[in-house]
Amino acid sequence: MSKERVYSRYTREAATLLGKQIRLGRKQRKWTEHELADRVGISRATLQKIEKGDPRVAIGLVFEAAVLVGVPLFDQEPGSLAAHIDRTDDKLALLPAAVRKRGTPVDDEF
Repeated sequence: MSKERVYSRYTREAATLLGKQIRLGRKQRKWTEHELADRVGISRATLQKIEKGDPRVAIGLVFEAAVLVGVPLFDQEPGSLAAHIDRTDDKLALLPAAVRKRGTPVDDEF
C-alpha cells in the first residue's frame, strides 16, 4: 500500500497559479488544448493536469508548456538563466560535497 504524497499549501497554490498562467497564455495564442499538447509532446489529459495545477506532473513538461505559451520562468532575459546557474555552481563549490547528520551534540558546558 503506497502513501499518497502531501504537498504544502504554498506548493499547491504555486502549481495552480502556473497552471492558470499556462492556460491563459494558450488561450491568448488561440491554441486548443490539443495544439499545445502536440507542441509539448504530451497527451491532452496531461495538459489538462498541468493547467489544473497538478503538482505530480513532471516539472520539465510544465516548464516546456509555460515556455511555449510565453509564461516567464525565473527571468525574462534570454541567457540569464545560464548566468544564474553559474553563480549557483560557484556557491555550491564552496560548500561540502556531502551533508551528514550531526553525531552527538558537543557539550561545551565547562
